[in-house]
Amino acid sequence: MADASDIPELPRPLRAPEPVIIVGMVAWLVATLVVWIGGWGGDRTLAVCLVGLGVGVLGATIVLLQRAAVRRGDRTAQQGLD
Repeated sequence: MADASDIPELPRPLRAPEPVIIVGMVAWLVATLVVWIGGWGGDRTLAVCLVGLGVGVLGATIVLLQRAAVRRGDRTAQQGLD
């Protein structure tokens, strides 16, 4: 088994959560608009789209709060966030 010091660290663009969060939120926003404006799927489908969008907002908020905690130097902050 390889020693931990032999494993190179991934480059910043490959470990950044922002692109994934943004793409997911845009996809849920488009789906929400299509369901709402087009009237496809009914109320339950619209609720699922809104929940997906809400989860994206929650994820973005958590990432931003953790990054702020890292900048402040909090002991409880997640490690590895640049």
